[in-house]
Amino acid sequence: MQVFVTGGTGTIGSPVVAELLGHNHTVLALARSEESARALETAGAEVLRGTLADLDILRAGAARSDGVISLAFGRDYGTPEALAAGVAEESAALTALGEELIGSDRPIVAVSGTPWIPGRMSTEADPLPTDGPVGGRGRSVNALLALASQGVRSTAVRMPRTVHNEGMGGFAGLLTDTARRNGVSGYPGDGTQRWPAVHALDAAALFRLALESAEPGTAWHAVSDEGDAVRDIATVIGAQLDLPVESVPEATYGPFGVIFAMDQPSSSAYTRDALGWRPTHPSLPEDLRNLRP
Repeated sequence: MQVFVTGGTGTIGSPVVAELLGHNHTVLALARSEESARALETAGAEVLRGTLADLDILRAGAARSDGVISLAFGRDYGTPEALAAGVAEESAALTALGEELIGSDRPIVAVSGTPWIPGRMSTEADPLPTDGPVGGRGRSVNALLALASQGVRSTAVRMPRTVHNEGMGGFAGLLTDTARRNGVSGYPGDGTQRWPAVHALDAAALFRLALESAEPGTAWHAVSDEGDAVRDIATVIGAQLDLPVESVPEATYGPFGVIFAMDQPSSSAYTRDALGWRPTHPSLPEDLRNLRP
């Protein structure tokens, strides 16, 4: 299968490209820069130059391929306005990709986040939130899944708050970056709120499985750690960076502060049973021990 991949040089995208190529697929990958193009070509992918905002290029990439994995998202999350712009850009891209596949029965796998459900772990059967800072992502993914009724094998892989590799990536990575800047390994509130996590290499395997065999209109959870307490995450970061560990205001984390403060554990039991997905790589606490001051 030739697979069109956007976001193919990111924390998730690079392992996804390698996973696809390692399982007898070919990859056509969107590249926004010469640096990205070189990395993709070195990995063995064919490059299509363009950005997530180039909707005609996205349509052309989808038209040339047997399936699509959409992973790209803007790099600026620093302000509510920047985050909203990134959500809007992703939504337009998903709409263009999905429309190109209508009536073809070809697969498209989108990325979203695991939902948070008060008082319990979220499951694959729970709906995505469609309000809040990233509610637009839920709405655009829901619209893509609805294309299952129009001959698109659309699926979504829901990612936990931290996708990590060598101690870097995801919300834990933002905690680490903030700790380095502020000289304190912080956590919002009392730190008992739990975050799910997954190693990027395990997530990549699930994207491939969803592409190859998931039923139309379905959602899957790429969750290895069901819920690590944020205070425990901050404690490991503090130990690795030789920094004090303490509670800090939610505002420390900008538009993500309210999300960081939520208890949001998640299960992947159904995903493991239905798709045969088996995470094998280090847990988040183990992987964070790769950090260095």
